[in-house]
Amino acid sequence: MRIAVTGKAGQVVTSLIERGSAAGHEIIALGRPELDLAEPDSVASAFEAAAPDAIVSAAAYTAVDKAESESELAHAVNGAGAGAVAEAARGLGVPLIHVSTDYVFDGRLDHPYVESDPTGPTGVYGASKLAGEQAVLAAHGDNSAVLRVAWVYSPFGANFVKTMLHLAGDKDEVSVVADQLGNPTSALEIADGILRVATNMVSDSSPFLRGVFHMTASGEGSWADFADAIFAASAARGGPAARVKRITTADYPTPATRPSNSRLDCGLIARVHGVALPDWHGSLETVIARLQAVAN
Repeated sequence: MRIAVTGKAGQVVTSLIERGSAAGHEIIALGRPELDLAEPDSVASAFEAAAPDAIVSAAAYTAVDKAESESELAHAVNGAGAGAVAEAARGLGVPLIHVSTDYVFDGRLDHPYVESDPTGPTGVYGASKLAGEQAVLAAHGDNSAVLRVAWVYSPFGANFVKTMLHLAGDKDEVSVVADQLGNPTSALEIADGILRVATNMVSDSSPFLRGVFHMTASGEGSWADFADAIFAASAARGGPAARVKRITTADYPTPATRPSNSRLDCGLIARVHGVALPDWHGSLETVIARLQAVAN
């Protein structure tokens, strides 16, 4: 299968290139200068040249705090840009998999969110990603799957795992928020899930394979729990580790409000697409091992 994906260096894109190539797919990463989501006129021609069997919309403006002061750019990329990708997919008559986020919710539920729960982003980033979902479904809803992911980490790019390991190299104790809950999810596992969904959609035009789905690792925890697991896995391999000081969200103010509950119920994608990502603890061990191998 020939899959075109937006972006060239993001965690999901890099993971798709690795996992997709290993599975025998041709992954075509499209980014600037040939494709710029902030310039919608560049999108259609880039995909026409790629001639894919499916498109993955993975690139996004992801600077959550900076988005509060760059609202126009965030909406241009995550909203209008996503819509332009959907229009290009419609023009080519190919399925689209659009990667979205838990930030479309306000985080106030006391249990994991299902796809039908009301959205209500609390910041610019979440609002821009919700606008992207809406644009995708409006332009190409009959042949798109919106996949909401959360708490993404990997051996690539910048992420929470790498930040914690870097801090542990300099500090004996790291303060980490303990009152926000979510599902830490490896971008490598996300890539596997995307490939399964893409394969299903290319081979089957059934409407039930389209729509909005939640796709995160199984298991949950707080950021502090995540940090504890990172340091334990790193220490087991002789790598950096630190004590975790558990703090509240109020102790760590940020420009953008984070959801206190980012947990997503992934039962629907398991039933419809047969995608059930593994428990995050095991996936974290794999990523830590790879990072340690590079460091050594």
